[in-house]
Amino acid sequence: MTDPGPSPGTVANLRRICLALPEVVEKPFGGHHAPAFRIRDKLFLTCREDGTALTCKAADGEQALLVAADPARFFVPPYVGHRGWVGIRLDDPVDWEEIAELAEDSYRLVAPRSLVARWDGDATGS
Repeated sequence: MTDPGPSPGTVANLRRICLALPEVVEKPFGGHHAPAFRIRDKLFLTCREDGTALTCKAADGEQALLVAADPARFFVPPYVGHRGWVGIRLDDPVDWEEIAELAEDSYRLVAPRSLVARWDGDATGS
């Protein structure tokens, strides 16, 4: 039986959120086909092949706080969890506003500081 992968709605929402950030591209990694989003070829958000969860980089200490606050929704992902990345289950209902905030936080942690500063300046009209 083949894995159905992420739902079209999940993929559309992830694209809407991630591709709105400056210089982001969608590019799967390795032999995977699920959506993965990068800034200057550095991953900042990936979706599981089966579409049940995503992972993104979290600020120091945030992973532990999120997992402790809601372990049914947040988890320490394999392979990158020891580096502070957090897993988010995409069970219904998905709080896409929260996903957008976490994606932006991850982007800010991975993107070059000069790009984030320029983006912040554009957002404030400076």
